[in-house]
Amino acid sequence: MKKTLGAYLIEVLEARGVGHVFGIPGVHNLELYRGLAASKIRHVAARHEQGLGFMADGYARVSGRPGICFTITGPGLTNIITAMGQAYGDSIPLVVIASENRRGEFGSGRGFLHEMPDQLGVAARVSGMSRRITAPDQLPEAIDLALAGAVGLRPRPSYIEIPRDVITEDASGLPVPTAGRAPLRPAAESGAVAAAARRLAAAKAPVILAGGGALGAAAELRRLAETLGAPVVMTVNGRGLLPPGHPLAVPMSPSLEAVRALVAAADTVLAVGTEFGPTDYDMYSLSDFPQPPHLIRIDLDAAQMKRNVRAELALLGDARATLVALLAHDLGAARPAHGAARAAAACTAALGALTPAYRREIAFLETIRDTLPEAILVGDSTQPVYAGNLAFAAARPGSWFNSATGYGTLGYALPASTGAGLAAPDRPVVCLTGDGGIQFSLGELAVPRDVDAWTAIVVWNNHGYGEIKTSMVAVGIEPEGVDVRPPEFADLARAYGYGHRLIDSVAGLERALEDFGARRQVTVLEIRAESFE
Repeated sequence: MKKTLGAYLIEVLEARGVGHVFGIPGVHNLELYRGLAASKIRHVAARHEQGLGFMADGYARVSGRPGICFTITGPGLTNIITAMGQAYGDSIPLVVIASENRRGEFGSGRGFLHEMPDQLGVAARVSGMSRRITAPDQLPEAIDLALAGAVGLRPRPSYIEIPRDVITEDASGLPVPTAGRAPLRPAAESGAVAAAARRLAAAKAPVILAGGGALGAAAELRRLAETLGAPVVMTVNGRGLLPPGHPLAVPMSPSLEAVRALVAAADTVLAVGTEFGPTDYDMYSLSDFPQPPHLIRIDLDAAQMKRNVRAELALLGDARATLVALLAHDLGAARPAHGAARAAAACTAALGALTPAYRREIAFLETIRDTLPEAILVGDSTQPVYAGNLAFAAARPGSWFNSATGYGTLGYALPASTGAGLAAPDRPVVCLTGDGGIQFSLGELAVPRDVDAWTAIVVWNNHGYGEIKTSMVAVGIEPEGVDVRPPEFADLARAYGYGHRLIDSVAGLERALEDFGARRQVTVLEIRAESFE
């Protein structure tokens, strides 16, 4: 019996350990779904391709595995491009598999349904790897390259497109899929590691800068920091690498002057898995981050190693493997107290320099963290998230992430929180969004119901685009287009069968979160922003 290439694709994905696929079926990609219902793979249907890309992003961040997406020709791809852009900017592994018009039709200009001049070229701009399948036997290698590219030397989205006539071709003669091998991430070269160990052992006032690339190396990073007595400055995606209250933890943006002063006073700086991007290191575009003194840099990406700052010693390799290699050297006795006073002074000064509104919003986030210590907090570009990116201490690695850095999308938090919950079904998820931002992906409000999610959708309601309005006023522009009327969130919650509470106090927030945490549910917590600002 004929086995189509679409059916074979499902077998390959299942053999490679894929557990979830995020997609929207359409006439052009129907063959991607042949055999899916009978497989062990769970399909999650989004309401818009941008939403399914964000779901896959949240899933990938929490699971550590690539988020797999199915989409259609033309508008399906252009809709998901925004999610691919966010994933590209934050080094998140996605694999997007799209249909394409038949061979001879795409790029013809004749006006076929969903035709684009260069679909593959568009996808390639936000992909680490892009490939068109023109014959069935090309598929297994392309899938392996896509998965390896998504989680390889630097995680990026990978893209595969299959023309409609190729998806239906006979794949019966192709080999039975077997489990693939995870790509190896090597440590840096041993001589460079030894040189770095000597410098760090001799350092009197070291500082560590840790980004999202260090999330898989939390234990090693902590051991190294405590051995060296080095304060650890955690970027947005690195929050939680040291827990709240750790004497060496500096969970604050290196955009802040007090944190920059801490780095400038160091005699050696070790940067682990951070790209030194402006949305972390110069959040408000005030001034470039100063060159760190005597910088040792660990990074997977050789090209990134040369961007933004200059490393005196470059350790090209995986963060965890390289830290393990460093710790194998004699770095002296542990001396955590050496950096505790420097870390505490930087935290106190940085927090004191923030506006009262920012400090209240950070306290709002801390209430969520302390009431739900196991929760994953997924944020949109909204005011409390901006505040949190400046100075919020996450409970554990990977429990705080958002779209307010890098590509900086809106509408991210709602679908991404659904993906996060699917990756960690036994942990509560808190979606942090604004009344403006949630309207970018409002259709995805249906999906938590579909997947039996455990999600608190926390809507910061300031009745418009509050952050943009503030920015307009700050530069003398009369506000226009920012006082957009939000929907009635109580009615929206009721439409989907969710609970709803209006929150106007810290005590009310705590009670609502305790109730949410006590049982699996989806609830909408509408925050009166003026009560917390």
